[in-house]
Amino acid sequence: MDLLYRSTRNANETVTASQAILKGLADDGGLFVPSFIPKLNVSVEELSKMSYKEVAYVVMKEFLTDFTEDELKSCINSAYDSKFDTEEIAPLVKAEGAYYLELFHGATIAFKDMALSILPYLMTTSAKKNDVKNEIVILTATSGDTGKAALAGFADVKGTKIVVFYPKGGVSPIQEKQMITQKGDNTFVVGIKGNFDQAQSGVKAIFGNKELAKEMNEAGYQFSSANSINIGRLVPQIVYYVYAYAKLFANGEINKDEKINVVVPTGNFGNILAAYYAKNMGMPIDKLICASNDNKVLYDFFATGTYDKNREFMLTMSPSMDILISSNLERLIYKISGEDADKSAELMKKLNTEGKYDITDDMKAQLSDFYGNFGTEAETSEIIKKIYKDTGYIIDTHTAVAAVVYEKYKKDTNDNTKSVIASTASPFKFTRNVMKSIDDKYENLEDFELVDELSKIGNVKIPNAIEEIRNAQIRHDTVCEVDDMTKTVKEFLGLK
Repeated sequence: MDLLYRSTRNANETVTASQAILKGLADDGGLFVPSFIPKLNVSVEELSKMSYKEVAYVVMKEFLTDFTEDELKSCINSAYDSKFDTEEIAPLVKAEGAYYLELFHGATIAFKDMALSILPYLMTTSAKKNDVKNEIVILTATSGDTGKAALAGFADVKGTKIVVFYPKGGVSPIQEKQMITQKGDNTFVVGIKGNFDQAQSGVKAIFGNKELAKEMNEAGYQFSSANSINIGRLVPQIVYYVYAYAKLFANGEINKDEKINVVVPTGNFGNILAAYYAKNMGMPIDKLICASNDNKVLYDFFATGTYDKNREFMLTMSPSMDILISSNLERLIYKISGEDADKSAELMKKLNTEGKYDITDDMKAQLSDFYGNFGTEAETSEIIKKIYKDTGYIIDTHTAVAAVVYEKYKKDTNDNTKSVIASTASPFKFTRNVMKSIDDKYENLEDFELVDELSKIGNVKIPNAIEEIRNAQIRHDTVCEVDDMTKTVKEFLGLK
């Protein structure tokens, strides 16, 4: 049975998987969601014998039903290759009473690689399937990691261009250097004088600009997105939760059908939503533990049923989570409203006009799968130091937020269910805060001195992604005001 996609804001708009991937965002500004969540008809015994690529195929074929077997396998094989520094693709490491799912072994050492390695192939295959002649312009806002992963994925991919906006001063020095040194004639990186939410809102406004779309079409271009609002980003993320469960079973860490908890450091809500979809496919996942930093808009939402972005925007040591508008939450809102597109549209309009909305008691009752909490800056530093001291294992600042919240969860609930923590970035991406957390004596070292020191004390090889930017030339130095984002895109594309 073919699975179609519909907009969270309009029940009447349905498209195929390939069309949803190409469009990125629905015409009404809504997000594409599957018309139903398919069940995974493969036993855990079978899954436990599969490679990452094989698990990817059995999961993704359920969602991308208009792709042929050859098309999908070709996308998967092209994505999960030697770009990853381990054959496992996503290894599990046991430390401090939890299983860390290392999602940072790809080209840009962050979890975004897990989906953005395959998205260019899904996108170009979708373009062929739908007889698209226009050049596809990927337009993306990043809070740090999506940008580099998307740039690396789309660099020099024929028939595409990519424009990435990031908050100038709102990402780590390593994250910024990764982006502004990006090669590829089709790449364009712009720092905005604002925060991530402003970058994301600006990108959404460009997507919604019908006049610009017409101009673009006349010039032979059309927009698509590499943010997690694109279903082609979300579906590949479901894979690693299925794979993690299968690995735990294969390694004898859990029994068949034994439930696990999943802990996810969360900003835009895409990564934890993928775990929710895995659970709805039939994976034995119990609690979905949503970890926020000081920008705790999601924690407050789960506690009160009110989503309120009207608050101070905090810059923290976990910048990829410095977000007050969690775009992917809209997909969950749609689900818990009984797939009521009108209700979903009404709440999103309120968020846009008033900056807040309240869900009904019935909707709130359906959030029992989730537990929300947050980690302060001091708690995040403390746990990096503790885990290193106790085990020698070094985690990054985002993974540390999840570790803090996991400890709070166990204290609050006395639940000792085995838990997987989504380890979303390599500590090498956030060396300054990681090393300072371990010991103040590292405070005055230069960025790349810190990299060398982290490698030494953690006994970990420096990733290629870091070595290649050590002496890389800066290729992108454009900075613009938030109000000039459209103008900047038009200039890059040569539109008047």
